[in-house]
Amino acid sequence: MIDLAQDTPSNPLLRRGAQPIALTAAALLLLVAGVTSIAIWRTYTGVAPETDRVVASRQLQARTAQVSEQLVEKTKGLEATQQESIDQLQAVQDQLQTMKRLMAAQQADTKRLSEQVASLNDSIDGLRQSFASARTTEAETPSVTRRKPARHRAYASARKRTRG
Repeated sequence: MIDLAQDTPSNPLLRRGAQPIALTAAALLLLVAGVTSIAIWRTYTGVAPETDRVVASRQLQARTAQVSEQLVEKTKGLEATQQESIDQLQAVQDQLQTMKRLMAAQQADTKRLSEQVASLNDSIDGLRQSFASARTTEAETPSVTRRKPARHRAYASARKRTRG
């Protein structure tokens, strides 16, 4: 009897020994059934996520390439526009320098002419003063009657004869 009492409580593994194999077999059977059902579902619907992902990635690559080409074209266009702007700016700067030189030359001419006008004004004032002093001198001296030149007298006497 001793043997019976010892066998029952000490061998619970023997009783459960068949269960782990059955559990593993059931889990394996469930896994196979799941994989098979997924494969059948994909075949029946025609939807394969891997192919969709491949197609989506190819489309994304194509879009990326297209966008890259557009960016390259736009960049080249911007470079050309920028170069044109630089050339136009250089031309405007050259024109500005030319205008500055012309303006400086014009200012120098204006200054020179202004000095000449001032000199002429001084000369005119000097002549006025000398003319005014000459008049005052003439007024002080007795006036001398001037005789007409002989040529004028001869012409005047010939005129008188023809009239009269």
